[in-house]
Amino acid sequence: MTIHIGTGGTPKSSEDRSTISGLKRLKELGLTAMEVEFVYGVRMGSEMAEEVGELAKKLGITLSIHAPYYINLTSTEKKKIEASKRRIIKSCERGHTMGAKIVVFHPAYYGKLSQEETYERVKQECEEIIERLKEKGIKDVIVGLETTGKKSQFGNIDECIKIVKNVKGCGVCIDWAHVYARNGGKINFGEIIDKVLTLKNKHIHSHFSGIKFSDKGERNHLTISSKQPDYKELVKEIKKRNLDITLISESPNLEKDALKLKSMLNE
Repeated sequence: MTIHIGTGGTPKSSEDRSTISGLKRLKELGLTAMEVEFVYGVRMGSEMAEEVGELAKKLGITLSIHAPYYINLTSTEKKKIEASKRRIIKSCERGHTMGAKIVVFHPAYYGKLSQEETYERVKQECEEIIERLKEKGIKDVIVGLETTGKKSQFGNIDECIKIVKNVKGCGVCIDWAHVYARNGGKINFGEIIDKVLTLKNKHIHSHFSGIKFSDKGERNHLTISSKQPDYKELVKEIKKRNLDITLISESPNLEKDALKLKSMLNE
């Protein structure tokens, strides 16, 4: 059983907002994972990515990346689809340089398409992304579709799993709070884990936080003290199954909730 717990971005208690400071602070806190946040654009150069990767390796911190939010692989505008793919590919280039295991992104919106039409479009664009990465010699970064929290978004657990089974090089990031919100405040952690374990990559990459939601799904993230969802149930499943898992805190109390979950796992 290998468990990595960390933060989505630099811990709030870091000396400054830089990724380098964040890695040092994670080490001080006893946390072992960071998801580097490119959510507002890939603003890190390749030299800095190399420096981040070297420090993370030295400190024993596993890295992942969250690609920009501005991604929609089913846009009605071809320009926007191309821009979305460029953002994912650039994130993967930086991930390759720094040794990140997975690049996570929110894939698409249904818009006026059916679920099946949306799936086919996302599959096609993911295949092209993987092909372009191969041409660049990048084969070591998983292109990770995140389970999404709004019912208007492509990305329920079954859709993500189906893409991964049919597009080699893709993976899934389970956002537990998104699944909970999308299902109207219900989640069966064991059932989701079983679905992910049908994939070749047995390591589960995931996000956690509390969440506020409406009948349309996700509204905003909360701390895990909200018990929406109740992570004690996830802890039970992890221990019962001896899971290999990464747990990235996206809580408003970023590192505090990461440490809280770590404490729950150590009980």
